[in-house]
Amino acid sequence: MDLVVGTEKLPVKGETVIGKTFSEVPGGKGANQACAIGKLQGDVGIISACGHDGYGDVLIKSLIRSGVNISDIQIVDDTTGIALIIVEQTGENRIIIVPGANGKVTISTISKKEKQIKDANIILLQLEIPIETVVYTIEMASRYNKTIILDPAPACKLPNEIFKKIDYILPNEIEIKGLVSDRNYNSTQDQAKRLLELGVGNVILTKGSKGVTLYNNNTQREFVAEKVKAVDTTAAGDAFAGGLAYSLNLNNSIEEAIRYANVVAGLTVTRFGAQSSLPDLKTVEEYVNNKSGILK
Repeated sequence: MDLVVGTEKLPVKGETVIGKTFSEVPGGKGANQACAIGKLQGDVGIISACGHDGYGDVLIKSLIRSGVNISDIQIVDDTTGIALIIVEQTGENRIIIVPGANGKVTISTISKKEKQIKDANIILLQLEIPIETVVYTIEMASRYNKTIILDPAPACKLPNEIFKKIDYILPNEIEIKGLVSDRNYNSTQDQAKRLLELGVGNVILTKGSKGVTLYNNNTQREFVAEKVKAVDTTAAGDAFAGGLAYSLNLNNSIEEAIRYANVVAGLTVTRFGAQSSLPDLKTVEEYVNNKSGILK
């Protein structure tokens, strides 16, 4: 659950400021991405966990409303994960996460979901569950030759041997530094190339309003962001990840999928909240149709 405070400016150390708004908004990277796909009418389910509390009930209802299959969510004896989000009037945000029940998504959990992974086309992962669970899931999905997309957030170090099993990795400019800590790779471009050397199929660097850069062994290509007025950037990255996975699952090219994901992310930042801001398929299609050639 996202506990969102709106404020004119962030406090500096030792300072108290007056906030303007407070709200509780369903969130969580995996849930946001699943909802993004569900609202686009994609066939999506989520393997996750929440607690025996009111937050968990609200989150599950939000997933259902977004068209997400919730049959693989476990209810555990822990608090539902929360994120404290401070949104400045510029639309920029700062986030602190308390994982709670997310920590109960273990290797044992995934081992019981092998059929679901085997039956899927695309496995979309984030790092809000234990790293060992992420690694185990990637290894299982790789055995079944599934398309694997990793959103490496919150940023942390991953074992080098896992990268060659990842088809698409979606770091932002901060997260990519955490993936490649070797001092020989100082620039973002060098860090992206290092991930390719480690075996990643495609590095998709997300840069907010500056757009996206695609790196693979054939090209380095820039994609501009949609020109919109940002109200709240919360879940923009999740909207991009969900839009990308949805488009790839329609057998679109990576270039087409990035452009489509940029539209989904762009529409998301024009509204407040996480799951509440994600656009549905009709909204995206109307926007695309009014921007002739957006996917060409």
